[in-house]
Amino acid sequence: MDFQLTEEQRAIRDLARDFAQKEIAPIAAQIDESGEFPYETVKKMGELGLMGIEVPEKYGGAGLDAVSYVLAVEEISKVCASHGVILSVNNSLVCYGLEKFCTEEQKQKFLVPLASGKKLGAFSLTEPQSGSDAGNMKVRAVLEGDHYVINGRKSWITNGPAADYMILFAATQPELKHRGTAAFVVDTKLPGFELGKKEPKLGIRASATCEATYDNYKIPVSHRIGNEGDGFKIAMSILDMGRIGISAQALGIAEAAYEASVAYSKERSAFGQKISEFQAIQWMIADMSTRIEASRLLVYNAAVKKDSGGKFSREAAMAKLFASETAMWVTTKAIQVHGGAGYSKELPLERYFRDAKITEIYEGTSEIQRMVIARAALEGK
Repeated sequence: MDFQLTEEQRAIRDLARDFAQKEIAPIAAQIDESGEFPYETVKKMGELGLMGIEVPEKYGGAGLDAVSYVLAVEEISKVCASHGVILSVNNSLVCYGLEKFCTEEQKQKFLVPLASGKKLGAFSLTEPQSGSDAGNMKVRAVLEGDHYVINGRKSWITNGPAADYMILFAATQPELKHRGTAAFVVDTKLPGFELGKKEPKLGIRASATCEATYDNYKIPVSHRIGNEGDGFKIAMSILDMGRIGISAQALGIAEAAYEASVAYSKERSAFGQKISEFQAIQWMIADMSTRIEASRLLVYNAAVKKDSGGKFSREAAMAKLFASETAMWVTTKAIQVHGGAGYSKELPLERYFRDAKITEIYEGTSEIQRMVIARAALEGK
């Protein structure tokens, strides 16, 4: 399949690429080292319309399509995967969920400031004892009159320390497992909400990931998304979109490592010739290029499927599985091409390697993606 980009899609790609090179590249290594959340550049991404790419303009977004979204995440992630996941979370895990499942009143209150970049969102599903096992949540929401009282602890919340709003999933009837959950929009400024430890991560260190504790946190019923019992269904639907974003992030990381390897192989000499002339290096370059192009087709295809309005769980899972494992493979080989230089923090190769690993884990591990794909195949979907 040959993907011909529209003029609008090329424009958002070029906008994201130019911004990443001029604004993000100069600070990428520094914020990776310090783990500092990049508030200023995230604010600028909002001003450029990148924080709500698919959200209709009437709700503060850019009103573009899913292909435009993956192009932007890809270009930002080529320069800094931390910025890439910040962008992905706000767009796909937060804005997408609010637009799809919220009432008009909720959209005006929450979606407009998030899509316009004036506020930042986070997605809170995982708990210390439950990641992919989302039906085993312990955070409890108890209805008392016109509000819920929430207690418990969530973990691995990307954007958490910087978020104004979070989409929270909690058990309302824990005896029903995944059928007894609900989704809420949490205002992190209200009493009873407290940020926990910030995770000392291997990669994407500037994206800020933390725990959060709810201690008799009161939230109005009007902050519930959908009905009681809809939480698991809402979470799984949102994660389908999130997987497209992470696949685009993985694609961008792989491309950055590949391009660096091609350039280095043409510069580095050994045994009287450029290392690009050695067949061993050529084969690594060839395999990198092939896997990246295969990933691109899967990622773009998932975006097109989403834009068509049909179910895209299978395509999203395939894209995330293949692109994430490609990113890990390519970054590993890229360090090999660079030799000792690739192992040094003086070059970004080791950062690409560290950043790539998480794409095989979050928003559903590779094993979960294989389960999704196998189920679809066996059911003839």
